[in-house]
Amino acid sequence: MDIIDFHTHVYPEKIAQKATDSTCGFYQLETELTGTAATLLEEGERAGISKFVLLPVVVKADQTHSINEFIIEKVRENKEFYGFGAMHIQTENPVGEIEFIRKSGLKGIKLHPDIQGFAIDDPGLFPIFDYLQDRFPVLVHCGDPRYDYSHPRRLRNVLDNFPRLQVIAAHLGGWSVFDEALEYLGNAECFVDMSSCFNVIPAESIEKYIKSYGADRVVFGTDFPLWKPQEVVEDFMKLNLTAEEKEKIASKNALRILEGT
Repeated sequence: MDIIDFHTHVYPEKIAQKATDSTCGFYQLETELTGTAATLLEEGERAGISKFVLLPVVVKADQTHSINEFIIEKVRENKEFYGFGAMHIQTENPVGEIEFIRKSGLKGIKLHPDIQGFAIDDPGLFPIFDYLQDRFPVLVHCGDPRYDYSHPRRLRNVLDNFPRLQVIAAHLGGWSVFDEALEYLGNAECFVDMSSCFNVIPAESIEKYIKSYGADRVVFGTDFPLWKPQEVVEDFMKLNLTAEEKEKIASKNALRILEGT
């Protein structure tokens, strides 16, 4: 079975350990891994993953372009990589930056409201969402018990206002607020990824949420380097799902997004 990891993070070699430690600190986690492209490829091969989607997060708006250039470079260097571009509510000339990353071959935009410090339905993002409609997907981190920035209620507001925006809501639509995510997003037009879920809720709950959303709407993800890809793949393969459902989640749904079909 082909597996596409739709949720990974890599950093430049010289800051990879610091960036990994910072992310772990934000979530009060520990990991044995370091977020480099080489480590991702090595761990992915061990796990049987064939393709990876790189998801950058820009904390300082003036770093948007340089971070996107880094992702573009990694994608060009490695045939196993797809990339999403970074974006910030204060990014200068966001339309120009979106067009830059589109023409460079990246596949979408990543937003992380909690780390970036703005609500996903902040009106300042509306011109960006409007421009992205019918053009480019956006993957959004959703859910955190400490913040309201990324609550699925806010994402539903975005979906209602921009019905032609293709969205992937990370972490089954709401990390740590899974039931609320299903309440707000269960009947919405969006995908969800299943990254960083096995460590939070039991397999039976993950199966329930997948069935509720429908396997056509779920994509596989590990959230590397927070978790070991091999362990996430093993947990995924143990789920009580049909072979067809697993194949859709593992790769077919991802290809629908990445190939624009």
